[in-house]
Amino acid sequence: MLHGIFTFVIDTVAGLFAGFLLLRFWMQAQRVRPPAGLAQSIFQITDWLIHPIRRFIPGFGGYDWASLVATFLVALLSMLVDFWLLSPVSFPVVLLLAVFKMLQWILYGFMALLVLEAVFSWVNPHAPFAPFIRVLNEPLLSPLRRLIPPLGGIDFSPMVALIALQVLNRLLSELLPAAIGF
Repeated sequence: MLHGIFTFVIDTVAGLFAGFLLLRFWMQAQRVRPPAGLAQSIFQITDWLIHPIRRFIPGFGGYDWASLVATFLVALLSMLVDFWLLSPVSFPVVLLLAVFKMLQWILYGFMALLVLEAVFSWVNPHAPFAPFIRVLNEPLLSPLRRLIPPLGGIDFSPMVALIALQVLNRLLSELLPAAIGF
């Protein structure tokens, strides 16, 4: 019981921190400036890890690679703690599990952004965060909007994107046991 609680706390804290790291990466990749309060929070929460990594891995090609490396390190640390408590597992398996965890966090992040956009569109489309969320979702939704035009004034592309992300998450969950030999 205590192991499950400890694992839950570690996974939750690591997932939230990784979410901030991934949001930092995605904001820079999309070249979007967040509202000042959000930007300040994200940078204060993540700078302590990003700055040392940037000494070795600078940003290039318009991407903040240090944020992705930091996300992988958080996933790796999370997996090491989980399996240190659970049972000894080989390091290559832990590395593979960390990659899967990071991919899962990316999918969950995109799903959260889509849900936020849907909530803003229903509740208050003119909220200060709405344009910011809309720009972050645009790379996912614009190809779908070309394929699926709004029907009766309703945009179904966020729902289709959410379903596609859920399918990818399930595929990832099915591939994991096969990849590590369980």
